[in-house]
Amino acid sequence: MKIIITGAYAIGTHLARLLSRNEEEITIIDDDEQRLAKIGADYDLLTICGSPSSVTTLKKAGTANADLFIAVTPDESENINSCIIAHALKAKKTVAKVNNAEYVEDDIRQFYKELGVDELIYPEILAAKEINNGLKMSWVRQRWDVHGGALVMLAIKLRDDCEILNQPLRVLCGPDDPYHIVAIKRGHETIIPGGNDELKSLDLAYFMTTKQYIPYIRHITGKDHYIDVRNVMIMGGGMTAVRALENMPEYMNAKIIEINPERCQELDQFIDSKTLVIQGDARDTALLEDEGIKNTQAFVALTGNAETNILACLTAKRLGVRKTVVDVENIDYIDMAESLDIGTIINKKAIAASRIYQLMLDADVMNVTFLMSANADVAEFVAKNGARITTQPVKDLSLPHDVTIGGLVRDGKGMLVSGNTRILPGDHVVVFCHGVNMKMLEKYFNPTKSFGIAKQLLKKLSL
Repeated sequence: MKIIITGAYAIGTHLARLLSRNEEEITIIDDDEQRLAKIGADYDLLTICGSPSSVTTLKKAGTANADLFIAVTPDESENINSCIIAHALKAKKTVAKVNNAEYVEDDIRQFYKELGVDELIYPEILAAKEINNGLKMSWVRQRWDVHGGALVMLAIKLRDDCEILNQPLRVLCGPDDPYHIVAIKRGHETIIPGGNDELKSLDLAYFMTTKQYIPYIRHITGKDHYIDVRNVMIMGGGMTAVRALENMPEYMNAKIIEINPERCQELDQFIDSKTLVIQGDARDTALLEDEGIKNTQAFVALTGNAETNILACLTAKRLGVRKTVVDVENIDYIDMAESLDIGTIINKKAIAASRIYQLMLDADVMNVTFLMSANADVAEFVAKNGARITTQPVKDLSLPHDVTIGGLVRDGKGMLVSGNTRILPGDHVVVFCHGVNMKMLEKYFNPTKSFGIAKQLLKKLSL
């Protein structure tokens, strides 16, 4: 594929990292030579210095032959304009990042689609969904649902009170057991486990299960004593916080602590009246105690400063809060946050990049997410009629190393997968990949050429 990215900023850089693994033809456009020099030194791609909305620049980049045109500069107007121009120059698909929620409303989205912008990405809404998924279960680091929860992935930090430690997974996760361990993060290492691997204390384990067995998973991992989240304290009153509040479950109560008095006044004007806005510094222990941190089950740090967010979460944990969610926009700080056992880590740029990454896959892919902590991808593929994935049991498919199938949804019902499972056309299949080009997996889910040829011959014979 020929892919053009405008904006050598954080999202563009993260996308370049993801796509460079696929050995795609990547061109990145930016008007800053220093940003281009840095990204050009790190990744195998072509750089062009110029305005992303310049017709001359886009022609020079070969936009007419682009399979995917991605505009992710900080300027949403420039992103939209460059996509419209790219469409006029015959780019096959265009994606623009926006900073305003009104752009992703159905009627506005359709309007821009008619102008040539195929997809509009609003990172704050995507991040808000991740935050609320993390808050719904105080004992889970990350939750990912397939088909409304028919199949569920849970990332859980294991402690000494977990009853399934130090046992081979072939014993724990047999064909009749209600869960599979599909990935393990241990220190700085990510493991796609086999039958001889064991779970250890302090592992971050990724469980695949069905909704009815979530209480069972909670019990065996020693999380029964975790109190469900009812009261939430949010540090930072930016747009991510606002979007999270808009989508927060009704049974939760929230307080926002914002240090800027002017922003506090703005928040009072447009957020729900049941949400209390407090002016102050959420790193102040006395303030947190005055505002009821002892009765708070979750603390969410969403300022623009990663260090501030990490420090605030550490303070909240010291004061007894079990569930912390931290926005770490500087990727360099993510390892530090993990080593400090902070909790759920949110990165808007990585979330947005995962959504865009999904759009470049040719197979029928319903969802893709990047597991920040595990440095792995998980995707929901749909098996097509005649696809290689449907021709043999899972154990005989010769899947690449560091790839595992976590489960599938068939006719709306979630199922775990064993080596003897036969995947059928139409199945929604959850695939985990670590350090693997996800496009390599498309050949397993798309019809083979031989099948297509055979189908054509049968059609001719029937005539």
